Order: sequence, then structure tokens, then C-alpha cells
Amino acid sequence: MLALDPAATASPSPLPAAPDDATSLLMQVLDIYAPRDLVTVLSEAGGRDWSVPKLNRIRSGKSAAPALSSMEIAHLQALLPSRPAHYAAPKFQFIDLFAGIGGIRRGFEQIGGQCVFTSEWNKEAVRTYKANHYSDPQLHQFNSDIRLVTQPAGLQDEQAIYQHIDQTIPDHQVLLAGFPCQPFSLAGVSKKNALGRAHGFECEAQGTLFFDVARILAAKKPPFFVLENVKNLKSHDKGRTFAIIMATLDELGYDVADAADEGLPDAKVIDARHFLPQHRERIVLVGIRRDSGLSQGFSLRALPALYPREVPSLHSLLEPEPEAKYTLSPTLWNYLYQYAKKHKAKGNGFGFGLNDPRNLHGCVRTLSARYYKDGSEILIDRGWDSALGEQDFQQAENMARRPRRLTPRECARLMGFEAPGEARFRIPVSDTQAYKQFGNSVVVPVFAAVAQLLLPLIEEHARHNG
Repeated sequence: MLALDPAATASPSPLPAAPDDATSLLMQVLDIYAPRDLVTVLSEAGGRDWSVPKLNRIRSGKSAAPALSSMEIAHLQALLPSRPAHYAAPKFQFIDLFAGIGGIRRGFEQIGGQCVFTSEWNKEAVRTYKANHYSDPQLHQFNSDIRLVTQPAGLQDEQAIYQHIDQTIPDHQVLLAGFPCQPFSLAGVSKKNALGRAHGFECEAQGTLFFDVARILAAKKPPFFVLENVKNLKSHDKGRTFAIIMATLDELGYDVADAADEGLPDAKVIDARHFLPQHRERIVLVGIRRDSGLSQGFSLRALPALYPREVPSLHSLLEPEPEAKYTLSPTLWNYLYQYAKKHKAKGNGFGFGLNDPRNLHGCVRTLSARYYKDGSEILIDRGWDSALGEQDFQQAENMARRPRRLTPRECARLMGFEAPGEARFRIPVSDTQAYKQFGNSVVVPVFAAVAQLLLPLIEEHARHNG
């Protein structure tokens, strides 16, 4: 799964790194990759006997790291993201909350932004994030649980909490967040006056992770934000969840693009099928501070102008010779097949999604975080004869053509983390974790297009406030 940057290994530095720098590099890589993978990489550099126990002792501090050769250093550096060229003079700064593996971030870096703060609690997702996204050691902060910032222990006074947030989180112009969908408690806004709260959301949103986003918006007042969630956010808890979110954003002084769209079509709901062959609808809330004077006229209805001229075919995303382990076992295929037949007979829509890669206009179902369990929502047809399967499911030649699931690399392409045929995105985690991470992520080109749409306003704000 390791994806090395060929350019980084082609010309190793003729000068060895200082011992402290080399040790720091090794520890940084050990924080991301499994020792067994690093043994392979370091062995390819030659000249030393590396082993998993040796690397584990170094990581735990029980052994000192040896001096590294220039070739070993080059191989380790190839496992890490390089500093984007535009970081020398970024157009704006942004923060990445509930970051996952950085899908939203990629689009905003592509338009010249610099990430200065990341928050993600899942340790496995952080490994993938760090393997692919550069973090400036001087200007970027990593945070695990955002509540440690927004709900600091020992602070009860509201103003003191906001001051703490303001001091902890770097200044930024764009806040990005893919926050989880959670129900709000029954604590009503009527409690606001009794509690002496400055903001109504302090009562209504308490106990949800949107509450933490709202507190950061209240403390830092960035001119722009982009929030992402599942389409069902609009109907969650009979619409109450979405109503509180929109009321909170309005209370905090933001105009949300296309806020008036309540029915269908809703410009805030974007389907990834316009960018990649996957039906994946997500709600996107783009907020612009009302006092900036920039919100008038901005609409996600302009997004179709940024659709690609041609959506890549499913076939173009697939690997030519995937490993045999991705083919469903006869037992699992039989289970999925019979399960689908049972529910079809009952008139239900449950069942697997079998996709013919020869169909150049095919579009797969939504990749979910549960894909690792059986892959049923997106199966790749390998020539299964359905009519023959009905007659004799166990027929040997047909069974040899049973479908397979996507590989993690193909999931990376289906989610837009890399182009067809590429293998640039580093996957340092197990297949199970990779499936969960891609299934929980966003489709990168969708948010790259949103970023492009927002860029003129970001640049105008910079000109007036530079």
C-alpha cells in the first residue's frame, strides 16, 4: 500500500542529515507507518539489517536510532508529503476540523490556501492524513479532540472560553468542517435568558459537535466557512437539527449560500456523480460573514459551470490486475446472492450492487464506511452469468467469475484522491481501515469545485483586508 514519491528517491542528498534531524525523520515516519512496511522500505535502501523488533525498540525509546545513510533518508522522505510550493506565499489560511483523511482540505490547498490547524480524533485517519498532507512544523497545529479547545477543563465563564479558543486556534480566513450528524437535546432557547448566555446556540446545540464548530465561529469570526454533511441532515430529527444549525449560523452573523432552498432541487445538495462515477449526495453549507459585504449573489447554482467535460468511467479507475484476495469467497458470494433474492421476492430494494466495468456510463452506489464488511454496495462484475447462476449457482466455471470488491487504491480514485491510473495517495493503514476512511470521506473534486467558486471572494476579501 505504500506509495513512494519517485522524485524523492531518485536523487538522494549527497550530504547526510544531522543525526538529530535523521532521528526526528525516522520517528515521524514511525508515527505513521507500520514497522513491517518500513522494514521493506529501508531494506530497499540497502546497507543495513532492519527488523520489526528493532524499529519497535526505537519507537518506544528503548534503543537509540542509528545514523542513517543518505539513501535511507531519501527513502524515508519519500514516505512523507513535501511542502507545497505556494506555502512560501499562500493566498489565505484555513483550518480543517473533523478532518478525516483531508478530502476537503485538498481542494482548498489547490487554490492556494495554507492549512494552519487540523483536528481529527481517529488515530488511524490521522496516520493517513499525515502521510499525505504537509504540516508546517512552525505554523501548523494538530489537535485530536476539538472539545479540549472549545470546552476546556476548569473554565466555566463564557468569555474566558471564547478567549481560550481565540488564543489556541490560529487566525484563518476559511473554516472547513465535516461534522457528524447528531440530534440536538431538548434544551430550549427559552433557557437563554435565564442562563445569561450571549448566544442562543449555547443552549440549543450543547452536547453536539456542531456546538464546537459554532463556538469557534463565534470566537474567531472567519470571513468564510464550508461545512459538509450527509444529505439526510435536512430531514434529521424531523428537520429540527437542520433548523437549529441554520438559525445558529444566522445568529453568528453568516449568510449561508442558497439558504432559501428548502425543497428540490436544492443547490446545497451536491451529487458527486457529476465529477466521478459514484452517486453520493452531500449537503454543503458555504457561509460568508454578513459584515464582509461579499455574500450578495454567491450561489452554488453556479457549480455546474465547473463540472468536468467528461466524467471518468468506472473502468478507468480500476486496477488491471487486482490481487485475488479482493475476489469474494464462494461462501460470501452465495450469502449475498441468496440475501438479495430473498428481499427481491419480498419487493424490497436490499441487495448487492453489481457493476459491469464495460459500461462506460455506469455509476456506482455510495461507498460507505461499512464497505470493509462485505463490499456489497459496490461489486465489480468479472463475467458472472446470471442465467447460469439461477440454474446452477455452484457451476465451477461461472463460480470462477464471481465478483470482487474494490481495492483500497480503487476507492482512493473513486473518491477523487488520485486520478485514474495514479498511485500517488499513500495508504499506510490496513485494508479495513482504508475502506472505513474512504467511505467516511468526501469526494475531493466536489470540494475542489466549491473552493474554485469561492476563490474570487476569498481574494477580494484579502485585497480589502490585506
